[in-house]
Amino acid sequence: MPNESHAESPALFDDRGPNLLFRVIWFIFIGWWLGGILSGVAWFFNATIIGLPVGLWIINRLPTFITLRPQEQTWRLDEGRMVRGRGQRSFVLRSIYFLLVGWWFSGVWMAVAYVFLLSIVGFPIAFWMYGRVGAVTTLFRS
Repeated sequence: MPNESHAESPALFDDRGPNLLFRVIWFIFIGWWLGGILSGVAWFFNATIIGLPVGLWIINRLPTFITLRPQEQTWRLDEGRMVRGRGQRSFVLRSIYFLLVGWWFSGVWMAVAYVFLLSIVGFPIAFWMYGRVGAVTTLFRS
């Protein structure tokens, strides 16, 4: 059997997710409209309160749905052991913020992000905004 090397041909997917060309094609044909639909669906679920877990699950994955960007993994040292994720604010504070601000502000935030997404000039701002929609909704630290 010949020794096949992965360096000879570029892989469509690797440890960092799909290659850039595939991600651009995904965005042009699917990501831009899927992001708009899922933003509305996520906000609807958040507004119902009972659908909040589904809405937050969608919100935390919007950058992946739009551009196939893999979710980043953050590690921190907690009491001498490595723990995935960043330290979060208290549940009570995050709940109060969501009830007073997060539920409505996230809808405005995603609508503005989508408008930027539809303009070529606004791409960088839209991607930045979609990456922070979890924090806008519940003060979630990613």
